[in-house]
Amino acid sequence: MVQIEVDAVLFDIDGTLIDSTPAVERAWRTLASESGLDGDAILTVSHGRRSADTVADFWPEADRADAVARLAQIEMADLDSVVALPGVADLLASLPPDRWAAVTSGPRTLMIARLRAAGLPVPDILVTAEDVELGKPHPQGYLLAARRLGRDPVRCLVVEDAPPGIAAGLASGAVVIGVATSHDASHLTGSHVLLDDLTACAMDLQPGGVVVRMAGARWLGSHPAKRR
Repeated sequence: MVQIEVDAVLFDIDGTLIDSTPAVERAWRTLASESGLDGDAILTVSHGRRSADTVADFWPEADRADAVARLAQIEMADLDSVVALPGVADLLASLPPDRWAAVTSGPRTLMIARLRAAGLPVPDILVTAEDVELGKPHPQGYLLAARRLGRDPVRCLVVEDAPPGIAAGLASGAVVIGVATSHDASHLTGSHVLLDDLTACAMDLQPGGVVVRMAGARWLGSHPAKRR
């Protein structure tokens, strides 16, 4: 059992709270096919990043705005397969609204639609692609979410499934859990804790903050949030 105590929990959305990976991959492959590009090459770098940042790697500058808009259109039309990942609904229900936020590389309209399609609550604090100048792996999104919650980022927990998000969480100073729901655990190095999914995790509000317990987990790093 690993146990940590934090003031707030900051979740990624795609691949962390919801299983949207098939829809995301279909969208990129469709866009790539329409543009005459290699979908496999795009998917090697797209997960966890803002669409605009990935588009900038493959499309000429004159076509980028249209590509981002087209991707959003494809994704909004593909919500039926989006579901909550195991353990997530109960975990979010255990946290009061002022103790958690979501930080995503996706656009706000799409992220709200996916959360609702998965039957999950939309957090009061939702930091999306439009809210930051620098996307993951830059920590700007996580720092902004902590500030909007009125919390010190060092006293926050970041929950992520992709290397860019884990890098962003670590750079913010937070303790970071990596969940191997979209990537093999070997790709999530640097996390303080690695979990197969969030069914092994419980969160309880106590006088000192949010106590997070992870059964069968192994502590891999050093951080003041760790209790024992």
